[in-house]
Amino acid sequence: MSAANEPRERSGVGAPSERAGGSGGAKPPGQMIDSHQHYWRYDPAEYAWIDGSMGVIRRDFLPTVAACEMRARGVSAAVAVQARQTLDETRWLLQLADEHQTIAAVVGWIDLLSDVDAQLAPLASNTKLAGLRHIVQSEPDGFLLRPSFLDGIARLRQFGLTYDILVYARQMRDAAAFATRFPDQPFVLDHLGKPDVRGGEMARWRQDLEALAALPNVWCKLSGLVTEADWTAWTADQLRPYLDAALNAFGPARVMMGSDWPVCLLAAAYADAVGLVEDAVAEYSPDEREQILGGNAARFYKVLPPHGGTYGAQR
Repeated sequence: MSAANEPRERSGVGAPSERAGGSGGAKPPGQMIDSHQHYWRYDPAEYAWIDGSMGVIRRDFLPTVAACEMRARGVSAAVAVQARQTLDETRWLLQLADEHQTIAAVVGWIDLLSDVDAQLAPLASNTKLAGLRHIVQSEPDGFLLRPSFLDGIARLRQFGLTYDILVYARQMRDAAAFATRFPDQPFVLDHLGKPDVRGGEMARWRQDLEALAALPNVWCKLSGLVTEADWTAWTADQLRPYLDAALNAFGPARVMMGSDWPVCLLAAAYADAVGLVEDAVAEYSPDEREQILGGNAARFYKVLPPHGGTYGAQR
């Protein structure tokens, strides 16, 4: 097995040419965690970002539906991630986590520009609250470096919370400067920083990705690529170089599989979104696959599996 944080080059040669994800080789013995799912009761006013081109996801998506998809793919648990910037949604996700064993952790939202301690005080006792996220991709460039936002992030360590970085590729340099300011704060980059797969741009994105990977407190989710590509024409061969770049930059100990369900349904079935990651790590050792497909998410979000067992290779 390679050293935990040691990147190693993968050429992508041999990646499946068909569109759908494959089996990913032999399944590791640990339980798989999907590090990135969303749930909602669809309301056009509350989910205005789901526009007319996204008709397939203009309906309710709840944990019971996700559980069927997960079971069919051998996924044991998921991390619920906020999709609306309201405290009401955070409370609702925590309620869902209490009601559904498949939800291992919640990444919620609070207003990090306001009184963080007052907002977190009534939520802090819920052990399922593992982290927070702000939809920075919708903010003006430079938002991450606003003093008031930095002050809010500085409070998270006191509550033992992680932070998901959601940015477009053009914002990744700000993300690196941002994460550098908090060397003891765990961060995870969502969706590989949303590279411009449609446009085929890779050089600057890869450079900025490697700058983030150089920070040991930053991890990366192998998620969300299918919707950065052409929704109807993407192929596994097209996406594989981006997955390989992230695996090489962060190493097998700081990446985690995520589906971005149900948003992924705009371009791929749940099984295909998971299969893309399984295929990309098929040549890694069983121990490393356990980490990528479950153990790393469990370690990052500090979740424990129900009724014993392991989520991948926990250390």
